[in-house]
Amino acid sequence: MKKYNLITPEGTRDLLFEECTARREIETKLMELFKNNGYSEVITPFLEFYDVFDFKQETMYKLTDSKGRLMVIRPDSTIPIIRLAQTRLKDLPRPLKLCYNQTIYRANPKESGRDDEIAQTGIEFIGNGDDCEILTLAIQVLELLNVNYRFEIGDCRIFNALIEKENINKEQAEELRQLIENKNYPELTAKAPASIAQLPKLFGGVEIFDSVGANCVRPLELEPLKEICDRLNKRTQFAPTIDLGLTDTHGYYTGILFNGYAEGFGKPILSGGRYRINNTEGIGFAVNVTAIAELQK
Repeated sequence: MKKYNLITPEGTRDLLFEECTARREIETKLMELFKNNGYSEVITPFLEFYDVFDFKQETMYKLTDSKGRLMVIRPDSTIPIIRLAQTRLKDLPRPLKLCYNQTIYRANPKESGRDDEIAQTGIEFIGNGDDCEILTLAIQVLELLNVNYRFEIGDCRIFNALIEKENINKEQAEELRQLIENKNYPELTAKAPASIAQLPKLFGGVEIFDSVGANCVRPLELEPLKEICDRLNKRTQFAPTIDLGLTDTHGYYTGILFNGYAEGFGKPILSGGRYRINNTEGIGFAVNVTAIAELQK
């Protein structure tokens, strides 16, 4: 007996009529903005070899091809675009300014309430460049979407420096990172040194920089973030929210991290940062079109 022939898998759903129109309108606006800023569109395969991604295997949808090789359904767009930059686009001058509009698939815990199928539109600036330029474009995206938004900036080097200072091993560091991400204060306080346990509470305006205790982070570790916030404010007249609790959730970020939130949705609708993947430097961000279309229904 067929049990599942009339339902969609958890984390996915059908889109009808106005929902389709809403998504296409958002995608069109974003791609037009990116192309007007000099970004060229690329599309990567729906299927990739398992070896392309260094993610936890339980977070990816897996299958095999006709030769028995392990494949995954694309869980991320940045890594395949870096692969593309290192192969077919390797002879093009840097920086490369690429944009995309495609769907990713993540195997989330079913009780998490998160979508497994996420339509994303985003950019990748591959090579050395001005982080402030990308942050400015991210703010333009949030303005274009016409939502009440909050823009947060952090730097994963702060958490990494504290992990090194406290001599915490990789496995323990990942556990603490997840506790910080989930803002699990009781367990974090019980398991982490005070310098790390206070990170999620260091959230707010520029006054955060003055309130950081010497036992948390050295001034040198804060300088890159302070500088980018100051430059962004001068360039856009916009003062972002500072979150010293932002950490590397993907395993490839190396510096500035940023998230955009919209009123009515608990997760970021825009997220990105500076990264290093296979010895390639870049910075980019992705917009969660699925979430925005839901907000604008």
